Amino acid sequence: MNGELISLRLCTAETTELLLDAPSRYNFDGTMSSPLSTAIAGLSASEPSARKAAAEQVYRLGRAAAGIAVAAWWGDEELSFLLFAPNPEITVGVAVPRETFNRIRIANGTPRLAEVPPDQDAEEFEMKFPGGISLDLLTTREPGGDGAIARYLSKFGEGVQQVEFRCTDVDRATEILKEQFKIAPVYPATRPGADGTRVNFFLVASPDGGKVLIELYQPASKAQS
Repeated sequence: MNGELISLRLCTAETTELLLDAPSRYNFDGTMSSPLSTAIAGLSASEPSARKAAAEQVYRLGRAAAGIAVAAWWGDEELSFLLFAPNPEITVGVAVPRETFNRIRIANGTPRLAEVPPDQDAEEFEMKFPGGISLDLLTTREPGGDGAIARYLSKFGEGVQQVEFRCTDVDRATEILKEQFKIAPVYPATRPGADGTRVNFFLVASPDGGKVLIELYQPASKAQS
């Protein structure tokens, strides 16, 4: 579900490089959050129960931050409907280095890799656990390169890079966020994401001063209807 995140201001080629270089209180990078680092390591544990507990911890941290940032959205009836309230479908996106990505994938039975558009710097797979726990594991295609995931990992290390909300109509949700909440999308128009989804991203300010990167994604079946 990840698109290559390179711009918030959408002004010039120079400003498109700034998004991932702007730290926020909710980057949750492993170097700054020992509980998160421990939980990410636990995703490759040999025991299924340990992997589930680790996934729950990662999911809880990512979802809690997003919950604060998007709390006001649920007051808009149409937007709430588009985002499946009162039971939104939320996935926490975790960026990790290649070695960690491979280790977690093997430990969890080698899940299918998502089909990511070739112009986007990502490889990814999903992990789902009982209780609605959903994670999206991401890594760069070119470690040390100029892609979005590569730059994120270089600057912050492994961590919760984004929180993803399923949406019935990303175009309409984007209009509402711009008009009613004055939140600009990362991209000027909805773009292709993994596995035929349509996506856009929003760097959302939280009431306590932090920022969270939110992805809205529209599944392929809906996008093509």
